[in-house]
This record gives sequence, structure tokens and C-alpha cells, in this order.
Amino acid sequence: MNQFMRMAIEESRKNLSSGEGGPFGVVIVRNGEVIARAHNEVLKTNDPSMHAEINAIRIATQRLNTFDLSDCELYTSCEPCPMCLAAMIWAKIPRYCYGNTRKDAAGIGFDDDVIYQYLTGNESACHISGQQCDADEAKQVFVEWSKDERQMY
Repeated sequence: MNQFMRMAIEESRKNLSSGEGGPFGVVIVRNGEVIARAHNEVLKTNDPSMHAEINAIRIATQRLNTFDLSDCELYTSCEPCPMCLAAMIWAKIPRYCYGNTRKDAAGIGFDDDVIYQYLTGNESACHISGQQCDADEAKQVFVEWSKDERQMY
């Protein structure tokens, strides 16, 4: 068994007794060194974004003082949900390994399928709807940003 995956599974096991969130754990590694370890803390914080991957990314970016984790790998006890996968993409993490699948997670009551359906165009699968508002005014901020020639992330 991979030592980093074993650590991620150990992190997921913490919630069996703590009740801080679901049974999910993550380890982020750079050059063979553990940069961050985290587990799900949704119930502890009442924050639905406190998934293990998000927590680990926050810890790693603070420790490394950069949002760019392109030299890191992520090990997670379960296939990432769409929110966590998006955060991993934004953090430029190039590789991840997972243990359980999203179907395994659905089998114990965690069903991301509604989000996956929404993202593939089935908007009726979800309880949320979106509408564009004040696009011209919002776009002006983008124009001003691009004039500053800032480094894009």
C-alpha cells in the first residue's frame, strides 16, 4: 500500500470517532514530503465547503505561501467531488490518487450525482438555477483588471 494513501485513509478514519464530518481524508505531498494532512470538517464547522481536499489545499497553500501547487501530489481516500476537483484544478495540482469511488460514497449516503448531472446540462436535477444580471457593469471590472496587465492565475 502506498504510504501517502495510508495516511489519507488514517485521516478519513478520524471522523469515525470525532464526528467532525464525513469519512474523507487527504494528504498533499511535495518531493516526497507531506505538506498537508486534513479530513472533512463539515459538521464541526457547519461549513459545506470544509471537505478534506479543500482543507488540505488551504493548509498547503499557507505553508508554501503560494496558490500554485503544481509541484505537489494529492492523495485522497475517495474520488473528489466536483467542488474539490475544481479546487485541485485551480491549485494546479497535476496528479491525484484516490481510494473509494464516488459510487462507493453514494453507497453510504454521499451522492454527488446531482452535481455531476447539473454540470453535464441536466439543470432540472438540482434545486438551483442561475441567471445573468448586470453583465455590462460586471464586465467593466474585467476590462479594468486586464488593463493592469496583472499576472493571471
